[in-house]
Amino acid sequence: MLRTHTCGQLTAADVGKEVVLCGWVHSRRDHGKLIFIDLRDRYGLTQVTFIPRDLGEDYQKAKEIRSEFVLKVTGKVNPRPQGTVNPKLPTGAVELIATSLEILNTSLTPPFEVSADNLDVTEEMRLKYRYLDLRRRSVFENFVLRHKLYSVIRNFLNGRDFIECETPILTKSTPEGARDYLVPSRLNPGEFYALPQSPQLFKQILMVSGIEKYYQIAKCFRDEDLRADRQPEFTQLDLEMSFINEEDIYAVFEQMMQLIFKELKGIELKIPFPRVTYAEAMAKHNSDKPDMRKEWNTEFAFLWVVDFPLFKYNNEEKRWESEHHPFTNVHPDDIALMDTDLGKVRSRSYDLVLNGTEIGSGSIRIHDQKLQRRIFEIIGIQPEEAQKRFGFLLEAFQFGAPPHGGFAFGIDRLLAIIAGQASIREVIGFPKTQKAFCPMTSAPSEVDAKQLAELHIAVKKK
Repeated sequence: MLRTHTCGQLTAADVGKEVVLCGWVHSRRDHGKLIFIDLRDRYGLTQVTFIPRDLGEDYQKAKEIRSEFVLKVTGKVNPRPQGTVNPKLPTGAVELIATSLEILNTSLTPPFEVSADNLDVTEEMRLKYRYLDLRRRSVFENFVLRHKLYSVIRNFLNGRDFIECETPILTKSTPEGARDYLVPSRLNPGEFYALPQSPQLFKQILMVSGIEKYYQIAKCFRDEDLRADRQPEFTQLDLEMSFINEEDIYAVFEQMMQLIFKELKGIELKIPFPRVTYAEAMAKHNSDKPDMRKEWNTEFAFLWVVDFPLFKYNNEEKRWESEHHPFTNVHPDDIALMDTDLGKVRSRSYDLVLNGTEIGSGSIRIHDQKLQRRIFEIIGIQPEEAQKRFGFLLEAFQFGAPPHGGFAFGIDRLLAIIAGQASIREVIGFPKTQKAFCPMTSAPSEVDAKQLAELHIAVKKK
């Protein structure tokens, strides 16, 4: 290591030690011949003092340094002079009297102050220079929070016998709901992969495979119009279990959320969470994701919304569609209604709502091939089309599919609520704008003619 300590580590117990620190210049102050800087790394700040007699020839280098220069400083830990102690910093009782200085790298003048908590710049400017924005403590803490959330999730599920499995990113287009992102195949001209909107079909096949308890922190992709809580690529916790019912799903996620909020917020959530049917929610709140904070007065109001309709009618196309997706099972009390009144058929699906935001949804799945084909027929997917789109799943169901169900919640949405952020862009490392554009990399962008020719693609100019 180039350093002996971090910039957030030194205390009064280290007075008298010779140490080496590395980091960025957070701020610089000249007091005559004395030069003071706050040196920053991810762990914190340490005040470094440059005095001509102690620094010798390196004092000329100290006169050159500016904000965001990268330094290596060797020196002796001293107690701060009386009246200059900074109780707001863990290192505020000491300073480093520099004896040598190495400028590891220089920096241009940043387009905004990295040291500022409140910036008067546009979001696009922040995203263009996201690597500088991430140096800001308030932004950085969101990603520490994300790391902690992943750790809590993995520890919780690993301790309950779940297996973390990865599913393909290049997969088959099965358009249902949002638009797919398509990827052309060079080796199969005229054919395309799709980026997954969710690992739905693969996790069901994993249940057929006998995995029984699966989870994945999965990247998902949807080509849809963006809002504050949407991105073209997002992260979700995806989970599936065999030989279970709704109560098992509720218990797992309630206990997980209870642990997440205890570890990340120091808050004890009360479980089980309240439940309300879709019909009750719409009748009382005119919403299937009511915000119950005022009514319950608990800062984080969790609510299960259950018994969603299985179908919805598309007036434009004059046909029935799935309310969620076509793999959701039928409420056992409503089987007979499938022959008489599709609008009254309830599903075995459930949403988890937090503070008026749907953070996740799931269902008990169809595991019977005959019922699955019947659902396809009701929503207008004929046998040939069903085989073309979902043949691999239907074939798998012929080899002993167990009863199974699952749930997925949006990592980004949950993090934004926990961190008190209005937009999920604040908790994503390199997000896109509302036009699905990355200001930092300028993606999406044109590609050269050779690449297009290899893919057998021609671009029609407007």
